[in-house]
Amino acid sequence: MEKFFKLKENGTKISTELMAGLTTFFAMSYILFVNPSMLSITGMPWGGVYLATIFATAIGTLVMGLFANVPYAVAPGMGLNAFFTFTVVLVYGYTWQQALAMVFICGIINILITVTKIRKLIIKAIPETLQHAIGGGIGIFIAYIGLINAGLIHNDMGVEAGTLLPTLTNFKSPAVLVFVIGLILTIILLILKVKGSILLGIVLTALIGIPFKVTILDFTNAVTLNDAFAGLGQTFGAAFGAEGIQSLFNQGPEKLVLALITIFSFSLSDTFDTIGTFIGTGRASGIFTAEDEKQMQETAGFNTRLDKALFADATATSLGAIFGTSNTTTYVESTAGIGVGGRTGLTSVATAVLFLICIVFSPLASIVPGAATAPALVIVGVMMLANFAKIEWEDLAEAIPAFFAGIFMALSYSISYGIAFGFLAYIVVKLAQRKFKEVHPILVVASLLFVVNFVILALY
Repeated sequence: MEKFFKLKENGTKISTELMAGLTTFFAMSYILFVNPSMLSITGMPWGGVYLATIFATAIGTLVMGLFANVPYAVAPGMGLNAFFTFTVVLVYGYTWQQALAMVFICGIINILITVTKIRKLIIKAIPETLQHAIGGGIGIFIAYIGLINAGLIHNDMGVEAGTLLPTLTNFKSPAVLVFVIGLILTIILLILKVKGSILLGIVLTALIGIPFKVTILDFTNAVTLNDAFAGLGQTFGAAFGAEGIQSLFNQGPEKLVLALITIFSFSLSDTFDTIGTFIGTGRASGIFTAEDEKQMQETAGFNTRLDKALFADATATSLGAIFGTSNTTTYVESTAGIGVGGRTGLTSVATAVLFLICIVFSPLASIVPGAATAPALVIVGVMMLANFAKIEWEDLAEAIPAFFAGIFMALSYSISYGIAFGFLAYIVVKLAQRKFKEVHPILVVASLLFVVNFVILALY
């Protein structure tokens, strides 16, 4: 074990790595409750998504640990699962099987990007301001979904007939009261820096929901382990069936362009989310060096641990789609394990094993109500807003594209439309500044695709 993970070389030991793995698990295990709750809105079986989340997380994290030898964990990404559910399926009208097919294709694209120099081009193509705006915008999007799902915010009739406007609830609903209590508890736990705050917040909120009759302790209706595996039988490989990739590209021109744009949006969000996590946390801990970053951008292949980690992350997305879940990404919560000394892949292996143990807890997890998981959405969204701090809001040339890529994303209830308007606003700004030569061709092509999509939507 010492030789394989190079523990002494990285200044760590087995006990430290195992504790780091346990810490990372508790920091991110809320995804076991949130992901099935969110994706099941599309019609996917809750139990199938629960197991798909576990297997995608465990396998992706094992690859991260055994192949890249870094202390990072992979799981279905927050924001990406919201995009999958609320935009791709509920707004665009694709089936969840077709959405899984898009995720699979996105994973393949990300693998190709990772093993070639294309990743260098993409990183340089998107201005850093837009990268930060997209990350922060996804945070607003997630938090807003949490408030909507909890019922704290609901749509009510506006001044003009037929106009729906977001309105604060009247607090009559027991579920809303449970959510508010749970949100306050989770905030307190986070401020006090209690380990596993988000997971503990979900558990405590679910318990508080019992006297409110929001959490129903009726295990006759719970998802048993047999039910979960039966659900996995429905989701596993569904991306390749008649309702998946076989029907994805034969629904007319408007759906074809929209599918391409959706895959691009998936890939873009996933790529920058992952790279941002690696570089942002790797620099501080020394896991990734400046030389690693330079080689990652300038060379192809697997020359550094960063190259291998990016490959592990990209592979996990396609594997997750096969099992039946939305895009996986490297979790920033991995920094919790890194913070207690995790420096090698042994940390990731320990985290993966703990996720696999959770297979037997599907009956308990299935009775957790949405009111208990909604606070996690709000809090994770708040955490992602840190991206906005890196934007020069006083400079309108930065602020205007950032607004559309970030704030407008939540207002339009679509990650891809936020990206589209952010790109287009950036081009308008550069044209006004007579600096169009600074706009990368990749960004121009992507923007043209978005325009074609809007034209097709107007005509059909």
